[in-house]
Amino acid sequence: MPISHDDMPEQALAWHRAGKGAVIATVVETWGSAPRPVGSQLVISGEAELAGSVSGGCVEGAVVAEALDALESGKASSMRFGVSDDEAFAVGLACGGEIRVIVEPVGPHIDPAMLAELVEARAARAPIALAVAPETWERRLVRPGTEDPLAEALAVRARADKSGFEGAWFLGLHNPPLRMVVVGAVHIAQPLLIMARLAGYDPVLIDPRAAFGSESRFPGETILDDWPDAALEAHGLDARTAVVTLTHDPKLDDPAIRVALASECFYLGCLGSTRTHGKRVTRLEEAGFSEAQIGRIHAPVGLDIGAKSPAEIAISIMAEITNRLRKAP
Repeated sequence: MPISHDDMPEQALAWHRAGKGAVIATVVETWGSAPRPVGSQLVISGEAELAGSVSGGCVEGAVVAEALDALESGKASSMRFGVSDDEAFAVGLACGGEIRVIVEPVGPHIDPAMLAELVEARAARAPIALAVAPETWERRLVRPGTEDPLAEALAVRARADKSGFEGAWFLGLHNPPLRMVVVGAVHIAQPLLIMARLAGYDPVLIDPRAAFGSESRFPGETILDDWPDAALEAHGLDARTAVVTLTHDPKLDDPAIRVALASECFYLGCLGSTRTHGKRVTRLEEAGFSEAQIGRIHAPVGLDIGAKSPAEIAISIMAEITNRLRKAP
């Protein structure tokens, strides 16, 4: 199976444990126009197998050569690539961008036990960062909510989903993978689940109505047929999860909304007109939810782009979710 760009630590650990050797190359800084963001990684085995990307161009060739040398020498290194506009496309840096990449062999520099702990945290959906000081090559794992001096900066960066330098330390952020929960196996859910997956989300569909949430209507999708509140509580909601309710039926939507409002999910969008939402707000107020809690709901769901068809409405929903994820304070 193809290796996801999100699975670089897991792949590096697997190659190391298989005796192939592994080197992790990480983009730590960019200037101008760069094809891959800070935090992007390329993993290279001792057999020159590749996973991930740091530029998408010929920079990879230089990084791979440096990585293979690192396996021989056991030494980490820092590489800087900068080109003029005329040369940009020859090395994969559009419009004269510049990038800085650090190259670190697993074993001599990255402790395999530390890498395994990082992989375990990722599997547990726990935000974590691998901090490295390129001037000294000191490194450690940082978790939010701890007494580590970098913990507060990590918490801020985790919300923004942005790796970067904090003083002399580079925080390579490893956020939990994005998830989306869609309540209601209606027509809009069909394109929305596909778009969510293309955008990097792991989507789940919830609908207790067997005729709606069927395999024939949603082939290959993960479908939970429990009542929405029970399904959401069992599935779990965190700060990397978006929830969208689409049924129009308060008996199904409201239980899901109540669970979502009590969680840290970063987005909650509900289908329905302004009038429908007004009635929803009244029910939630009567249930004891505060104005601030209810204010988290995006309704009517999606950006106002004049969408009409189910696919267009799905586009508007994904646009609003993306806006909330990337531009929220």
